Amino acid sequence: MADIAILETRERVLAGILLTGAAYFLFSTQDASIKLLVAGMSVWQIMFFRSITILGACAAIGGRQLFADTVRSPIVRPMLVRSAFTLAAWLCYYNAARSLQLAELTTVYYAAPIIVTVLSVAMLGEKVPLLRWFAVLIGFAGVFVACDPTHLGLSVPVLQVLAAAVLWGIAVVLLRKTALAERSLIQLLLNNFYFLVFSAVPGLLWWHTPDGAQLLLLASVGALGGLAQYLLFEGMKRTPASILAPLEYTSLLWAFALGFAIWGDVPRREVFFGAALIVAAGLLIVGGEHFRKRL
Repeated sequence: MADIAILETRERVLAGILLTGAAYFLFSTQDASIKLLVAGMSVWQIMFFRSITILGACAAIGGRQLFADTVRSPIVRPMLVRSAFTLAAWLCYYNAARSLQLAELTTVYYAAPIIVTVLSVAMLGEKVPLLRWFAVLIGFAGVFVACDPTHLGLSVPVLQVLAAAVLWGIAVVLLRKTALAERSLIQLLLNNFYFLVFSAVPGLLWWHTPDGAQLLLLASVGALGGLAQYLLFEGMKRTPASILAPLEYTSLLWAFALGFAIWGDVPRREVFFGAALIVAAGLLIVGGEHFRKRL
């Protein structure tokens, strides 16, 4: 019985890793779609459309009963707090993006997985093995090498990105708490309802009537973002946040791949070396967890 329990636990953790890895791929694809959209409309409007699309999908899947269960859910307030932290992280990140190069922006922001690992100890009481800390640092080193940043200094934009990393780290840890307390579809509905409320007024104030191509992109943003959120919620239910934290580094790899496929961006040699470090960090997490559970 003990061996069966260990096997089930290991498979559950590995399933969480796979679900979360898929979520970050979908988030990266969503970001590529948003990059195509922001040239003609505000981020607020994109968030507004995305929220409506996801809420419509939730209504089609869960019907009235889903909304009734959501109103009675114990995570209504916690999800409001978590959504506020996520929104604040986005605002800091996109404001800083106006002043920093992509390499600088990405390098500073990818301190977030390290922050998640630290907060998972402070806020969730998780025990983080030394190997996992090592993997997180390898992943961050890979991002640093891939981006090849200049000497940044503590400018206002840099402080904004650091704030975004901290806020997102807190949001991820809070997500781990709510993920264990409620089913994913309710979390998806609440998260996007709050985003709809937050973005409605500024989205309408800076309104741009989309053309046919933009409508298709907006629909894809909603579909990709909704599925990515659902997979992330499911992954968080199965695996400790400190294990999942380094997987966020894979978003950078997808970003480089999508950048080449869509805009023809050719990564420098340093990018490939950094990518190898990032992949090694992810494999170290998966392999270390697999070995630890077998002992």
